[in-house]
Amino acid sequence: MLDSDLARIYGVPTKAFNQAVKRNIDKFPADFMFRLTAEEARKLQHSRSQIVTLKRGQNIKYLPYVFTEHGAIMAANVLHSAQAVQMSIFVVRAFLKMRALLGDKRELAQKLASLEKELKKRLDVHEAVIVTILQRVMDIIDPPLTPQPPKPRIGFKP
Repeated sequence: MLDSDLARIYGVPTKAFNQAVKRNIDKFPADFMFRLTAEEARKLQHSRSQIVTLKRGQNIKYLPYVFTEHGAIMAANVLHSAQAVQMSIFVVRAFLKMRALLGDKRELAQKLASLEKELKKRLDVHEAVIVTILQRVMDIIDPPLTPQPPKPRIGFKP
């Protein structure tokens, strides 16, 4: 989640949110939080006009932070407000629900992959049998030419 989104959820300005994070930077390792590159921020800005409203030709002044699930929970812990506590519970439940939905789909995808492998094995076996049967039918319909024995030579045989 973006820093601006979490700030809005926790009911604080984005600047205050980022200041609280910077004061407690040791609680946010790389797998909890990272900063977008300028190119990523530009692409995101085109898809979401909420991040920064810039005049044409201006650059983004501050690159946004992005928080993982654990970083979002840790952010609530460093804010110390009642709304942050309530919203952290909400965020945890949302992530749990999302994980449960994704887990079901992963399990289904694994089952489908194993079923596909089994069907391919069966089709390979059936395909080989069908080819053999068709070859035999073709041999019955149009038998291969059997070589004729050589004609006996007429004349003197030493």
